[in-house]
Amino acid sequence: MHDPGASVLLFGCGKVGVRLGEALAASGRRVFAVRRRVEALPASITGIALDYRRPFSTALPAVDAMVVTLTPDPAERESPDLTGPLHRLAAALPVRPRRVVLVSSTGVFTGDPGTRALTEDDAPRPVNARSRALLDSEAEARRLFDAVVVRPAGIYGPGREHLIRQVERGAAMDRERRTNRIHETDLVRALHALVLTPEPPRTLHAVDGHPALLGEVADHIARRLGVPAPEASTAGLRGHVVSGERFASFMGTLAYPDYRSGYDEIIAGGDAARWR
Repeated sequence: MHDPGASVLLFGCGKVGVRLGEALAASGRRVFAVRRRVEALPASITGIALDYRRPFSTALPAVDAMVVTLTPDPAERESPDLTGPLHRLAAALPVRPRRVVLVSSTGVFTGDPGTRALTEDDAPRPVNARSRALLDSEAEARRLFDAVVVRPAGIYGPGREHLIRQVERGAAMDRERRTNRIHETDLVRALHALVLTPEPPRTLHAVDGHPALLGEVADHIARRLGVPAPEASTAGLRGHVVSGERFASFMGTLAYPDYRSGYDEIIAGGDAARWR
């Protein structure tokens, strides 16, 4: 049987992409990565220097699978163009890969006032330009590539320590905002599985099974740091909660099943002195 991920193109390759590429290469796959600067890529990944926000000037290889991660231009952060790069990508590929995974975001649900956990079967109702752009990119990726869509929420892990630093310096925050999150390690594992699984779910919310109010997470971090709990700021959007049931069914046991296990490890790491 042909390996569905014998060769993989990472279209957009940041921190998660590099970890995914290394894991795929370690399992015997040939990995290519499209990004603007390729000098820092590990030797196991073949870099293709290309700015996907502009007309393509470099030929792309024929591959079995592709993972698409589009990072909005900072100038377009509130209203990004995510479908344009997908059109250019479709035109530049010599053949359509058998498996395409689009990394989207649970941000497609931004503004949803519901109190129940939203599942992959719920239809997003975008209320701002960014949410609409995310949802449009999902629809276009499905149309162009028959893509599998994965929606992470609140990615955290070593090197993604913004909330820890906020708590450490005593920044006020919206304590009542509902949140989901996923540790970077488990997101990489999920993407690896989605590339290789014969019949993956068509849409997947990449979240652990323990949504929590932002204040609860901040209080836990404060206790571990030995600092006062953050005060409440003026309330903003209440946030939304998405269900992680399908993700748990697909993944089985997570390396970091809740925010406590993930943040405890980061804070107790070898360079933990920087939090003191």
